[in-house]
Amino acid sequence: MSTLSTPTPAPTPAGFAGTWDIDPAHTEVGFSVRHLMVSRLRGRFGTFSGTFTIGADADAEGSSVAVTVDLASIDTNHADRDAHLRSADFFSVDQHPTMTYRSTAVRPEGDDWAVEGELTLNGVSRPVVLTVEALGMLPQSPFGDTRIGFSASAAIDRRDFGIEWNAAVEGGGVVVGHQVSITLEVEGVLRPA
Repeated sequence: MSTLSTPTPAPTPAGFAGTWDIDPAHTEVGFSVRHLMVSRLRGRFGTFSGTFTIGADADAEGSSVAVTVDLASIDTNHADRDAHLRSADFFSVDQHPTMTYRSTAVRPEGDDWAVEGELTLNGVSRPVVLTVEALGMLPQSPFGDTRIGFSASAAIDRRDFGIEWNAAVEGGGVVVGHQVSITLEVEGVLRPA
């Protein structure tokens, strides 16, 4: 019977260098947006892939992130709404089936990291900064590998990506808010050297 390691606290780039594959079974790509200006609607994407590399030096030089999300896998717990989100009013998945994020720089920011990158959605690319909190690293997981975890967040204005559909609500406001909050809970598996 193997002994499991205790997770280490918030990792820094210097201690966890290597390339990590995102584990889709233990990762969530989610979002929230205002609905009718009175509540928040939450959703997630079920199909995605990606890798991140943590550089060997403490200033995060050599670190990078690359993620691809299948937009048809959207799930807001409502089939008709999901079909509308896949349509030309929103994601236009027939023409633009994926959303991608590619980092351009990674830097420490206090206890967190800032990941600067380019988000491509609906055929439009815009700079987006992710705020990343390192949660811990497990050198020997129950799966026989090394794992690391992060939480990340960002906010975008969907109109910047040409997603402008809306409808006015009687008394003021709109059906769907313009600002979208992106939340990521990521578990990565270290590739063997």
